[in-house]
Amino acid sequence: MHEQVDLERLGLKCGLEIHYQLDTKKKLFCNCPVGLRNDPADAEIIRHMRPTLSELGEYDGTALMEFKTKKEVHYQLYYDTVCTYEMDDTPPFLLNREALEIALEIALLLKCQIADEIHVSRKQYLDGSIPTGFQRTIAVGVNGWVPFRGRKIGILQLCLEEDACREISDQGHVIVFRTDRLSTPLVEVITAADMRTPEEAAEVDREIGRILRATGKVRRGIGTVRQDVNVSIRGGTRIEIKGVPRTGLIRNLVHYEAIRQHALLSLKRGLATRGISGDTLRTQTTLCTELFRKTGVEQIAEAIGNGGSVGSVKLCGFAGLLRFPVSPGRTFADEIRGRVRVIACLDRPPVLFHSDLPREFSDISCPSEEEWKRVRELLDAHHTDCVLLLWGNTQDVATAMSEVVIRARGAAQGIPNETRQVLRTGETDFERILPGPDRMYPDTDSAPIPIDKEKIREIRGRLHRTPHEWRELYGDLLSAELMNQLIDADCIESFGEIYRRTAGTSEKWKYPQKSNRTKTEGKKSGRDISIRTKPGRKSSGKSHAALLALLTLKASKMMHVRSGMLNRELLIDLISAYVQGLIPREGMEDILTHAIGEKKPVGEYLRGWREIATDEEVRAASMQVLKKQKLPLACVHDKKIRFLIGQVKERLTKYADGLRIKTILEEFSNGD
Repeated sequence: MHEQVDLERLGLKCGLEIHYQLDTKKKLFCNCPVGLRNDPADAEIIRHMRPTLSELGEYDGTALMEFKTKKEVHYQLYYDTVCTYEMDDTPPFLLNREALEIALEIALLLKCQIADEIHVSRKQYLDGSIPTGFQRTIAVGVNGWVPFRGRKIGILQLCLEEDACREISDQGHVIVFRTDRLSTPLVEVITAADMRTPEEAAEVDREIGRILRATGKVRRGIGTVRQDVNVSIRGGTRIEIKGVPRTGLIRNLVHYEAIRQHALLSLKRGLATRGISGDTLRTQTTLCTELFRKTGVEQIAEAIGNGGSVGSVKLCGFAGLLRFPVSPGRTFADEIRGRVRVIACLDRPPVLFHSDLPREFSDISCPSEEEWKRVRELLDAHHTDCVLLLWGNTQDVATAMSEVVIRARGAAQGIPNETRQVLRTGETDFERILPGPDRMYPDTDSAPIPIDKEKIREIRGRLHRTPHEWRELYGDLLSAELMNQLIDADCIESFGEIYRRTAGTSEKWKYPQKSNRTKTEGKKSGRDISIRTKPGRKSSGKSHAALLALLTLKASKMMHVRSGMLNRELLIDLISAYVQGLIPREGMEDILTHAIGEKKPVGEYLRGWREIATDEEVRAASMQVLKKQKLPLACVHDKKIRFLIGQVKERLTKYADGLRIKTILEEFSNGD
């Protein structure tokens, strides 16, 4: 049912917040080195977070929510990578100028307008991921864009900011962070909500990533890149999917979130038909611990044995709605569970039981019919009402009951503003309330930083080409897939240099020469009109460029280094030898395999290769094979072509690559 939803009809809109760590040696506001650690920590400190008033004298809703969790935050410290600045015991040092220059370069690549003066702001983070309780962030550029499918995707803002800690564990009220990643410089690219399909969201994310990687100044690898995806539909609200680790997940996440919002709007309409709104919703919360003193439910019995309590919530008129599907495999009960798990810290599955599915789990003991009956009598619940049970620490149970009521009221109002976390299934769950503008305020410890216009001109003069510019340059020679492979492997620049110095300087690489064949004959044969690079060898400019691209990719993969260190001279000599007919295609790959890193002239690797057979010699050997097989010329394709190619190679005393033999065999079948 869900998969048939027309997302375009729903008015899907999507924006991205893309975070890339910068490849600097030092952190953003101190002189500590950048780098991840997995050895035992040198020390540990414990903190509790509390919200502070904004400049307008108001509290941010997210900060208040995080305060309700009453987390005990543990920080693992390393003496040589963390200083008193990160612990908020020292004001920030001077801003890392290397990081600022990289951020300015990226902003210019994204066509952003650069501010004349930049200001440092504080952004509250009470989830514990930053020991100070706030992140320092700087807006570097605004109002940029990237080309995409003939239109422009807006870049609202590019920020330079410090990264947060790595989360090690989160159980109950105790969360543990490692501070090695803390304060690593990163850029955040914030796009407009210009994407209209899940596929567009994934492709734009991939394209912006290519632009950033083209600088060669961003970090690569697990944990260095994160995306936040903002999704809404018509009549819904902005939902932020936080910390998406890779582009491949975006398509499904956007798709499922659109389905979820569509389902929640349907749930709101269903509640309205029952006369339930945010103002008319009636609920009741009661502790019912005594009813479960002799329960057979393991989790509840354990909670009571530890001095905890059992709480019950009645949602009037909600009967049947907790099993309402909100996305594939998830119901409205899972929406409530997510909120209770995060805010009340009741994180042991199944978190809660409810009367819509009294025997919901087959592998977990559930309350008996008699126990449900006693709870319904205590709450005076009717058949139109839904009842929920929660258990654990008494204070946590009180928080949980309150959150159940808040989420039920939110369902009557529509779609709550939330930040959601990614699940392994490709769906999402509640993480926190969506932050508002009250979380941002000026950093009084940092002075404004003027931007030198001469520095901007200098950076603009050495900008790298963007993927879009590379496609305009070589798009006629290479397929879109091959172009993207070169760009993603960071070796498009090497390809361009090699092509310019070999193929690009010769007109016959660029334009096919006229053949004796007519256009009609060429189309009929199903092959491109080709050019001659040397008697006995045919090849089009496009095929040469594609071969060069594949060799560049192969070299880059074998060397496991960036394009700047690719042995371009070796590839240039190799391509030249191929064009001159000195080595076949297979020979190029074999020589490349042996020559990587040895820095020897290509000529030393040419010795031992057999002379290359002419087309006439290949045709003669092919005719002999076909006669021996007693195969009519028009039926070549009825025989396994690889077998025939092998037979032809055995008859030749000179070398011929398989592709050329295949082409000649096909000429026979086409009557040439």
